[in-house]
Amino acid sequence: MKPRLRPSLSLALVLLSAAWAVSSCQKEGETATATDSPSPPPAAAPGPLRAVETEETITISRGGVPVLVYHKADVPPPEGVDPVFTRSGFIHPLHAPSGGVVTGIHPEDHYHHLGLWHAWVHGEFRGKEVDFWNLKAKTGRVRFVKTLAVANAADGGAAGFTVEQEQVAFPGTAEETVVLREKFTIAARFDDGANVIDYTVAQTNVTDAPLVLPAYRYGGGIAYRAPHTWDKDNSDYLTSEGLDRTNSHTTRARWVAMHGPTESGEATVTFLCDPQNHDAPQHVRTWDNGKVFFNYVPIQETGWEIAPGATETLRYRLVIADEVAGKAANEARWEAFATGN
Repeated sequence: MKPRLRPSLSLALVLLSAAWAVSSCQKEGETATATDSPSPPPAAAPGPLRAVETEETITISRGGVPVLVYHKADVPPPEGVDPVFTRSGFIHPLHAPSGGVVTGIHPEDHYHHLGLWHAWVHGEFRGKEVDFWNLKAKTGRVRFVKTLAVANAADGGAAGFTVEQEQVAFPGTAEETVVLREKFTIAARFDDGANVIDYTVAQTNVTDAPLVLPAYRYGGGIAYRAPHTWDKDNSDYLTSEGLDRTNSHTTRARWVAMHGPTESGEATVTFLCDPQNHDAPQHVRTWDNGKVFFNYVPIQETGWEIAPGATETLRYRLVIADEVAGKAANEARWEAFATGN
């Protein structure tokens, strides 16, 4: 399947098409690492969004306010934890407009949860199980390969990047095989008081065998782990169908919002599912145990297959606001997204 264009091109696809024409990569001094949570500057800090690349990260900020950090280099788990959980190719921290951190990484219950990421789970490749998500199985992983472009825009425009990633089967063995080669694009802007991030993944099967993706309760799509301080008393989910943490798991939703406290006050992270995505509106995985994890799952009800040479594109939008965003605000954001704005 070829990537699908909208009547008005999305910010993410503009970056994909234009990024190779002009090399705008910038490298500066060290930025925050995966475990850094700097004190947030005021939300009203002025300035256009800017993406800056180092050897280890790509950081997007708005004036002095951080927006997100993408990790090119491998990030190890906490000391004493199996190094198999070391990984690159994910986003953390993700910030609210005021600078408050809205992601968590390497929680004790799931050391492979990495802020904002994606990976397929329990697939089949050449007659063997391959799992790019659950690193402990050692049958697969996702890794950063190279930066294709870093782009900055004028005031009010988007900043972002396109990188190449790989979903690799049987890493570190004689059978190691790059199964999926990805173009992963992030385009961020500041709109109506919120950080708006377009998250686009185009995955090409570069082998001569299909990647079979049986139906499963989680995997693929886009995944999110909230700060470890979010619990049943200070956070919740809200879906486009009006459901919460007690009844939203395995349902379909055009958008899903999660809110909780940050060091700068309440924040909401809303995920919007492109209506042109495979199996849209996709099923969701949510937790009812008080902790906040989220996953749009294109294979939760029906399995899928990525054929040799095929490219499949999934697109999502995140809206991060310094408030507990209700149904009306999220519906308006989704309508704009669904119509290509």
